[in-house]
Amino acid sequence: MTDRRSILDISPRPVATAFVCVLLLSACTVGPDFVAPTAPAEAGFTPEKLAPVTSAADGAGGAAQRFVQDADVPGQWWTLFHSEPLNALISESLVANPDLAAAQAALRQANENVYADQAGLFPSLGGSASATRQKSPPSSTFNVVSASLSVSYSPDVFGGVRRQVESSEAQAEYERFQLEATYLTLTSNVANTAISVASLRAQIAATQDIIKIDSDQLDLLQHQFDLGAVSKSDVLAQQAALAQAQAALPPLQKQLAQARNQLMALVGRFPNQDKGETFDLATLTLPDQLPVSLPSKLIEQRPDVRSAESQLHEASANVGVAIANQLPQFNITGQIGTTAGAFDSLFSPGTGIWSIAGSVAQSIFDGGALEHRKRAAVAAFEQSSALYRSTVISAFQDVANALRALQADADALKANVLAEKSARDSLDLARRQYQLGAVAYLTVLNAEQVYQNAILNRVRAQAARYSDSVALFQALGGGWWNRSDVNPDTEGSPDRFSLPPVQEIRLPRL
Repeated sequence: MTDRRSILDISPRPVATAFVCVLLLSACTVGPDFVAPTAPAEAGFTPEKLAPVTSAADGAGGAAQRFVQDADVPGQWWTLFHSEPLNALISESLVANPDLAAAQAALRQANENVYADQAGLFPSLGGSASATRQKSPPSSTFNVVSASLSVSYSPDVFGGVRRQVESSEAQAEYERFQLEATYLTLTSNVANTAISVASLRAQIAATQDIIKIDSDQLDLLQHQFDLGAVSKSDVLAQQAALAQAQAALPPLQKQLAQARNQLMALVGRFPNQDKGETFDLATLTLPDQLPVSLPSKLIEQRPDVRSAESQLHEASANVGVAIANQLPQFNITGQIGTTAGAFDSLFSPGTGIWSIAGSVAQSIFDGGALEHRKRAAVAAFEQSSALYRSTVISAFQDVANALRALQADADALKANVLAEKSARDSLDLARRQYQLGAVAYLTVLNAEQVYQNAILNRVRAQAARYSDSVALFQALGGGWWNRSDVNPDTEGSPDRFSLPPVQEIRLPRL
């Protein structure tokens, strides 16, 4: 009996029935369902109650700072230093820093991998067409023309594909928080480097003042020696003191040059592109109020903790993937089309063809490979769990260290300011006594050395207070959830970035 049905008359019921059955079987997902770890209830920052305010001292960086419990961290915390050059450099770094651009690209790549893995949840559809002209003995020549659509679907009966998508989504989440960590590290490094530049400038200025004072003192002693008023040993001692002060200047100048080179690299410039931005400790404002997040909120705020949580989630999903790979794998294929001897009769009645097939595959013997891969996935999950706990402990340690440094360095600056004043008074007294002949010149030199060290120690202590504030903002997560420049919910999504077509992508030229 000749099949006179058109291709349009073929009933889809067998295919639909098969798909319904498969969907019913796909309701289960093997492997553990991930639950985000909760904040440790016993965690805290200090064994004792934190003092509400730090010490105060005279001069730049000497203001008292008050700790505000459960206060939120501003998204652009560096603006609290009220430095326009610092704000400008950080804004430039967020546009031009290559590490940040690389982290953004990594997030886009992870998002695309998620979309690619999600495609495994859907059937694949392919089309084909062919035309053949053939001659057969003795002299028969005929044409064969065909067109068909083929469908292939591997139902996710045990949830292996869904677990793979879950793993990819966790990887994308990891890259997102790696981007936030890169953002935080970059802004903190720019701020700290600017503070280092300001500190070194102040130390160089103080050293140059000391050199001038020692040089003037040497000229005076040399004149007095020429008049026979002082001994040669006093002149030689002052020459040694001047040489020692001069020797301290080149290392500071080298450190300043290296700090400025580092600053240029952070903002995406080459060393010769230094525009001479100036930073002085006296022009930086020390934040008078510092937020202290609740311990329970810290793990939600720290990008590194969130990244570690995402890795733990990814490892959990990979366990499910490994278990699903041990179970039977299902596949359904179908084809519908038409074949004829000429193009004009390709869709004529009686030319339709169709087929549907299903298969199940199960590994019977693989030398234990699938079992060992599952055990490896479980071990990877246990490793990620331990690393997550280590990251949480380090986060609390960073906050505790910053809080201790803020208190201790405030006390240190107060002591250094007093020490500098006392050293200055002691030097003035030694000089008067030397002029009266009451003490040897060695006493004056010792007093000068103490005073010079006190000045440099005071400058370093001032810079430390600014750096401690940066360290606290960084330890608390940097306020990425309050950023106004980028929406963290859409950051890194493919539609947020404008990329050139593939054929137009070129390697960067240095």
